[in-house]
Amino acid sequence: MTQNALIIGASGGIGAAVAHRLETDGWRVTRLSRAQDGLEISDQASVDAHLSALAGPFELVFMASGVLAAKGGTPEKALSQIRQDSFEEVFKINTFGVAYVLRHAPRLLPKKGRSVLAVLTARVGSIGDNHIGGWHAYRASKAAANQLVRGAAIELGRSHKEAIAVALHPGTVATDFTADYAARHSTVSPQDAAENLVTVMQGLSAAESGQFFDYAHKPIDW
Repeated sequence: MTQNALIIGASGGIGAAVAHRLETDGWRVTRLSRAQDGLEISDQASVDAHLSALAGPFELVFMASGVLAAKGGTPEKALSQIRQDSFEEVFKINTFGVAYVLRHAPRLLPKKGRSVLAVLTARVGSIGDNHIGGWHAYRASKAAANQLVRGAAIELGRSHKEAIAVALHPGTVATDFTADYAARHSTVSPQDAAENLVTVMQGLSAAESGQFFDYAHKPIDW
């Protein structure tokens, strides 16, 4: 039986690669993005309009939207660099956008049968794994997104017994998103990242709902 997937942020490097990887496995993939569909992830009315138009259900909902810093800006290296406008822009996409999508999860996921809701966050959103500081808006926005995923997992567990909601870290992927910041890190291609992420999502169990994993299915400290 053909399975259905919804990819949000499907025009980006990781989102597009995950969509293509699923299609090669025979999934029916619905793609949504700002570039292709006018989806403004930071605007609740836009998210509501686009997601309300979908019938579902989707056995997989994968959210890949995100920003490292405000447009024209860079991640903060010190507390003194924190600015309201840049903080708000990062949170609108990385945190508010996740919340707006999660509002629709109970309707988009099947009530019965296994399903996966995966939100791409980042290891730097881990409070326990933060040893060097900096990148305050990005770290804080991803930590908040992780909390939203955790809460969604608890709520979905009451009504969608086989649904699995997780936060995922893809590693450092060679895309436009990381081009200015990846020099000191080993990178993988979007295609390799997609292979890793799909493998993780396919291997998740219901007992792992509400957790945070990396691309190798290793748990990450909250």
